[in-house]
Amino acid sequence: MFIGKILGSVVATQKTESMRGSKLMMIEPYVVDPKTRDKLISTNRSLVAVDIVGAGEGQFVLVVQGSSARMTPETKQLPVDCAIIGVVDSATFQRVPLPLE
Repeated sequence: MFIGKILGSVVATQKTESMRGSKLMMIEPYVVDPKTRDKLISTNRSLVAVDIVGAGEGQFVLVVQGSSARMTPETKQLPVDCAIIGVVDSATFQRVPLPLE
């Protein structure tokens, strides 16, 4: 599981029947800054994830990959390997609040 930021949405007009109605989002994984350990920084990567919680662009979210992405009632029958499973309200590392910007 990791924290990511939603960059935008993905529209696919042609897709497998089981994915119809699924909301797809482009996300960017974030990590704790290894130098200062007081903020989250981008990994400069992007992934497509199915959104099962109704998150929106610009929000920080909890993301799972691999077989974990298919362990929710909403995704157990979907061909996905990345899913947004929560919206992050706050994050703390070593008792220091991390700004979510």
